[in-house]
Amino acid sequence: MKLLTIKDVATHLKVSEQHVRRLCREGKLQSERVGRQWVTTEENLNKYIEEYNVVIEPADHPRLTNDIPDFIALSFFSGAMGLDIGMENEGIHPLLASEIDPETRKTIQVNHPTIGLIGNMSKFTADEIFEYARLPKDTQVDLIYGGPPCQAFSTAGARRGFEDERGNVFLDFIHLIGEVKPRYALIENVRGLQSAKYPIEPGGPVIKGGALYYVTRILENYGYTVSFELYNSANFGAPQIRERVIMICKLGDQTVPYLTPTHSEKGTNNLEPWVTLRDALQGLEGEQHYVQFPEKRLQYFRMLEEGQNWRNLPDDVQPLAMGKSFGLGGGRTGFFRRLSFDRPSPTLVTTPTMPATDLCHPVENRPLSIEEYRRIQGFPDDWIFCGEITDIYRQIGNAVPIKLGEAVARTILADNAGNELPQYPDFKYSRYKATDYHSFMNKVEEENEEYKLKEQHEVNNKVEPAYTKSDEAKTNSSSKVNEPISNQK
Repeated sequence: MKLLTIKDVATHLKVSEQHVRRLCREGKLQSERVGRQWVTTEENLNKYIEEYNVVIEPADHPRLTNDIPDFIALSFFSGAMGLDIGMENEGIHPLLASEIDPETRKTIQVNHPTIGLIGNMSKFTADEIFEYARLPKDTQVDLIYGGPPCQAFSTAGARRGFEDERGNVFLDFIHLIGEVKPRYALIENVRGLQSAKYPIEPGGPVIKGGALYYVTRILENYGYTVSFELYNSANFGAPQIRERVIMICKLGDQTVPYLTPTHSEKGTNNLEPWVTLRDALQGLEGEQHYVQFPEKRLQYFRMLEEGQNWRNLPDDVQPLAMGKSFGLGGGRTGFFRRLSFDRPSPTLVTTPTMPATDLCHPVENRPLSIEEYRRIQGFPDDWIFCGEITDIYRQIGNAVPIKLGEAVARTILADNAGNELPQYPDFKYSRYKATDYHSFMNKVEEENEEYKLKEQHEVNNKVEPAYTKSDEAKTNSSSKVNEPISNQK
C-alpha cells in the first residue's frame, strides 16, 4: 500500500501543507506518525474527501458543452454568482465565469460544472477567452458583465483608485469590453465608485468622482452609449437596503433606459412596498450556522431589543460598550445593531460581527446565520457554498442581490427586443444627489473647472515674502558699502 506524505496530500487537495497537518492533528484525515512525519493512504484520503464533502479547487477549463445560445453572455468577477443567478432567472445564461478566489471557484464548479472557468481575466487574451467559452473568434457577443474588485473604490477602504493593482484590473475589464465589442456591457460596483478621486484630464486636478468619469469616457470612446445610476436593491424586491452603481453600456448611439423598480419604501407609484426581513426568513427551518459575538460585546446585545442599537443602551453603559468609538462623529448606527423584522436588512457585509456594521438577529443573541444571509441575498436554499463558515459569509456578503440581477437582465432583454418597460421619471432611486449619468458627469466637469480656476487664481495671486526691518537694515548696509568713499562717514 502506497503511503502519502503531507506534500502529496497538499498537492492533491490544492491546499497548504500546514492545512494538511492540521487535518491530521484534528483526526479529520486518518493518518499516523512515521518518525517526525505524518503519512496516510489513498484510501484514508478518499474517505476524508467523501465524509467532509471536500471540493478540490478546479483548474481553469473550457466550457463542457458546445451549444451556442441565441443570447451570448460572458461573466467576469463572478464571485458566488449572485448576479449570474439573477441573469439566469430571466433567461441569460453565461457561457464563461471568471474568479480567482479558491473557495469561490469551488462554489462555481459545484453549482455550474459545465460552465467555462478562468482565473484572473487580466492574464487572458480575448482570443483565449473565446476558446474557454467555446466560441468561434468571429462570434458577436451580446453581453459582457461583471463587478470589478470594489476594494479599490469602496468607502470602507483606502481609496487608491487606479494606482491600486486592483484598480488596474478594473481598467483591464474596460479594455476587454473595448476589444470584444459586445452589443451590451454591464458594470456593477459599490457606491464609493461615484466618489473615488482621479484626474479627468492629463495633468489635471484630482477630482472626486473622477474615476467613474474617466471610465465612462473610455467606454464612450469605444463607441458605447452609457447610462448609470445608484440603485437601492430594496426597490427591486430584495429584502435588503443595498446600494450599487449599475452601468449599462450599449454599442451605438441609443441609451438603455434606467431600471424599472418593482417596489418602493411605502408602496408609492402603485408599487409593492419593500420586502421585509420577516418576509425573507419566512419558512426558514433547520439548523442555523453562524459565528459568535465575543462575550464582552454580547453582554450589551442582551440589553437591546429588536431594531435598537448602541444609542438605546443606558447612558452610563454607552461609553463602556463603545470604547474609543464613543467619541467619534457620525451616526454610528451600525454599532450594536439589532435588526428589525419589519424592515429590510441593512447591507450585508463579509462578516456580521464587525463592530461598525453589526448584524445581530432581531430577537436572538447571535449574528445572522449563513442561512439567513443566503435568504436575504436571494440565493436558492439548495445553492451550495464551499469553504469554512467565514468563507461563506464573505462569498454571500460580496454577492449582488439576485433581485437586482433580475432587474438588470429584464432591462437589457427588453431593450434588445425593442420592448419598453414601465418608466417612473420621478422615482427617487437614491437618497443621494447627482447619481444619474447626466447629473453626475456635469457635476464632475463643473468641479474640475472650479479646481482649475482656483489653482490659476492662487498662481496669479502668489504673495511675495513679507519685507521685514531686518531686510531693510541689510539693504541700507549694502548701500553704504557701495557708496563712494567720499560719501561714507
